[in-house]
Amino acid sequence: MLPEKVDELMDRQEWLEPLSKQIQKLVRDLFNGLGEGGRKIQNLIHGTWLGHPVHSVLTDIPIGAWTAAVTLDALEVTTGKKGFGKGADAAILLGVGGAVGSAVSGITDWQHTSGAGRRYGLVHALLNLTSLGLYTYSLIARAGNQRATGRALAMSGYLFTLAAGYLGGELVYRYKVGVTHAPEQPISPRYLDVTGTDDLPDGQMKKVVVDDVPVLLVRRGEQIFAIAETCAHAGGPLSDGELRDDNSVVCPWHGSRYDLGTGKDLDGPSVYPQPCYEARIRDNRIEIRERDL
Repeated sequence: MLPEKVDELMDRQEWLEPLSKQIQKLVRDLFNGLGEGGRKIQNLIHGTWLGHPVHSVLTDIPIGAWTAAVTLDALEVTTGKKGFGKGADAAILLGVGGAVGSAVSGITDWQHTSGAGRRYGLVHALLNLTSLGLYTYSLIARAGNQRATGRALAMSGYLFTLAAGYLGGELVYRYKVGVTHAPEQPISPRYLDVTGTDDLPDGQMKKVVVDDVPVLLVRRGEQIFAIAETCAHAGGPLSDGELRDDNSVVCPWHGSRYDLGTGKDLDGPSVYPQPCYEARIRDNRIEIRERDL
């Protein structure tokens, strides 16, 4: 099976782990050095404002454009019509622009990965950078009227793009990078008793499990907040995070911040909200239920 063979190949590349850690540190230090501005830039690049990873949107641009370029190059060769070649050139240029944006968003997301996902991500990036370089040289060759060389470089770049796309699929579907980790199963639509008010002092957090769903409870006087305890970004435990005075909680793993009242993601790297539940105090007991839509 191809996944097992790829795993074996990855495991033999001992240089991947130290290099990936070093690059991650450089990326983190770069953003951290920008202070609050770095946080805002990351939110923009992650797609916190969009509610969807920006990287997965941008990757469609080079893949689609370069696929069109392969087709147009083939039509130029078979028909001899130069118009197809000009279309291929334009498609390659569009793909190069999209690939640059995809690389920036990809490395911004990748800085929060670990283990096998980090190694796969690094190889994914290296393959894409190789493809980007080949397509750039293809444009240069085409501008110099070396169209055969340009086509050969473009085809080589496309093969690297396909390989990178395979690893990108592994990152998403196998290592769950860029997908929500928050629980999706609902809890009871009727109020359920989960704990006593004495067990949740004012201004404190507590994890409870309701219908097999970890839930984070926060008390502010007589008001109780209840959101999913498993961070949507990478599954971090919000109950071990930082509770802020603005009624938000920060994940201890990668710093995603959520509004306790709505579950909205306020700071990335998460781009997904947390499930939010109804909560009340009744007879010195805390009860929660699924929130009405």
